[in-house]
Amino acid sequence: MSIDIDPLREADGITVTDHIENTQFEVYTDRPVEPRRRPESDHYFPVDASVAIETGSIEIPRVAVVETRAGDGTLLTHGDCYTMPDGTYHVGINPAPTKLYLTFDAGFSVSTTDRTTRIDLDAPGTVGLGFRSLHQTPAGTITTPTDPESLMDAVSLLGSALQTTSPERSFPTLRGHPPLIEPGDEFRVPERVEPVDSGVRIVVPPEYRYLYPVVSLAYYFAADVVPGDDPRMEGDGWTYPLEPGFEARTAQVLRQSFHMDCLARTEGFYRVDLHERETTDLDLDWGRLYDLPLAERLGEYLDVPFADVEPELPQWTLTTDVRPDPGNVEMLPFVAGELSIVRSPETVTPVEDDGGAGVGFLGGPDRSSARATRREVPAGGGLGDDEFVRGGASAAATRGADASAERGAVAAQTDFVRPEPVDTVEHAWVGDGVPLDANKATLDAYHRRLVTEEVEQSRISVLVVCNDAQMREEGKVANLYGLRDMVQFDIEVRHSLTREEMRDVLASDVDFLHYIGHVDDRGMQCADCYLDLTDEDLEIKVSAFLLNACQSYQQGEALVHRGSRGGIVTLSDVANSPATKLGRIIARLMNSGFNLRTALHVAKRELITGHQYIVVGDGGTTVCQSRSGIAVVFGISEQGTESYNLSADFYPNGNHGVGSLSWLSLPVTEDNHYVPTQLTVEDVPAKELTDLLDLELLPVFYSDELVWSDNLELC
Repeated sequence: MSIDIDPLREADGITVTDHIENTQFEVYTDRPVEPRRRPESDHYFPVDASVAIETGSIEIPRVAVVETRAGDGTLLTHGDCYTMPDGTYHVGINPAPTKLYLTFDAGFSVSTTDRTTRIDLDAPGTVGLGFRSLHQTPAGTITTPTDPESLMDAVSLLGSALQTTSPERSFPTLRGHPPLIEPGDEFRVPERVEPVDSGVRIVVPPEYRYLYPVVSLAYYFAADVVPGDDPRMEGDGWTYPLEPGFEARTAQVLRQSFHMDCLARTEGFYRVDLHERETTDLDLDWGRLYDLPLAERLGEYLDVPFADVEPELPQWTLTTDVRPDPGNVEMLPFVAGELSIVRSPETVTPVEDDGGAGVGFLGGPDRSSARATRREVPAGGGLGDDEFVRGGASAAATRGADASAERGAVAAQTDFVRPEPVDTVEHAWVGDGVPLDANKATLDAYHRRLVTEEVEQSRISVLVVCNDAQMREEGKVANLYGLRDMVQFDIEVRHSLTREEMRDVLASDVDFLHYIGHVDDRGMQCADCYLDLTDEDLEIKVSAFLLNACQSYQQGEALVHRGSRGGIVTLSDVANSPATKLGRIIARLMNSGFNLRTALHVAKRELITGHQYIVVGDGGTTVCQSRSGIAVVFGISEQGTESYNLSADFYPNGNHGVGSLSWLSLPVTEDNHYVPTQLTVEDVPAKELTDLLDLELLPVFYSDELVWSDNLELC
């Protein structure tokens, strides 16, 4: 049992301890109580632990929203101040350190103060309390030898994190984080990691190149992974081949089954009007499919040809390339937890071996900074006579102490690789080499995602460091942070820091560092000399960063290695003007709640120079949550007199992961959509669109040009 429930000693109520998340909180009552175990089935939603107590009130020490459902699960109301007549109710309180559900037979009232939320029953009675771990932290670590057959046993336990095998596991809050995996001499499983008998088997040859691509399937279907010659999936009475085109077939299974689970779950706890349910042209009995066991349901899903479903599928968010190397086994739970499409390329194209096409800026035969940078500047935006780049390539083109023509674009030991293109929004790379156009994912950064520390302040700290006077135009980027009403930012701008001052900055608890200046193989330029993060013994507490300088990959990689979660870096020399523009775009996107990977994806839509940048570390890193919780990009085009066509791209982000529900606050569209999605609405009146844009600070591509909702004036 991951959750313990005990009576309070110095007050009336209970204390709830979640051993997975290492959280503890108190629930207060109006009298002493002795919790007694009750079946988890007493509650409408899945729970990990259930007790009953006798009380006249329930109070938690935080402000929350109380959601009330009838005995059959029908949603009746939600809010923080209301009354309900006599009846049988299922009540949810959110947020709380665990999911918290109540069930009782009585009328009641809900009230809140600035610190508490309270439910008072009309008459004291029995109240059932159910708790479910939010399970964003792994339940434990599986130790395993790293040969493929032993590793199959570990991968077979990734699905132990699922809170349910129903279609509702397509909601991110019902999946949980898979247990971690680490190499060891013997196979050992911690007590809290318990297998789920889903009835699904995945049969693959015992080779890394076959095992790695099925880790997301093993997790999502709680499947047993076993060795065999012919790659396939099996259930009771059915077999689905994973050849020919093994990696493509695994991706199809994930996308198709997840999509169909999102449709089937509308027959369960959340009977919402789902747009994808209405537009998917399949003659299926979704109610019957919802009630089937997981393996049987999956078999019927896969009876539907992929070609019949593909036109309805959204663009998937993430593809991760994991090189077939035993050294990458510890990354598998993180990759699976993101429901990433996984490929395991045995070979990869070194950049030096592709004839030099398109890679001159990465240190090809001609390393002239002027020529290198012009390749990446959009048409009409080439270097002027007084343009300069942000690194040390030649004295004529570069500002900085002792710039030397001998310094190439990238240190010689850096090996660039060109992964195969992907069809997803985001792309991550696990393995040796620096990938072009992909997130260089690292294990230490992913582990920092799991570190939960007490938040000492609610304000988000952003530090802009400008270490070159000629780049102070971008220093105005600080004005682009802190514009949102819902989040408080502490903004600081500092200029021309010395080496010691820069060391102090990196050791400070800064949520986001935006560095503007020069970088070369000596390190980050400071007012007095250079600070080389790869050589120095530094304390790093900066959470996320943008190193908007030439050739900043190695310095950014060092930041991640020593303590940061992730950041955006450059692979080449970058011209100052487009670098300034990109820096401002990234600043506003991070301020609007985007994660690093999605922010760079959006920036690349606006600037071709964005392809000189990649993400290092955990590409899912955010510095704040968007007001709506989900990262959204609008596209607007004029349709006619005072009407517009609108497209909206919804990206998974933070706690609102793949499978979350989303909708647009427009009178003409009331359907829900599941994330990720792109929805389009035609002929939106200007007034309605203006009201929508006023709700949140959002990036908008207006007639294919990136603007911001707070600066967009519609005709």
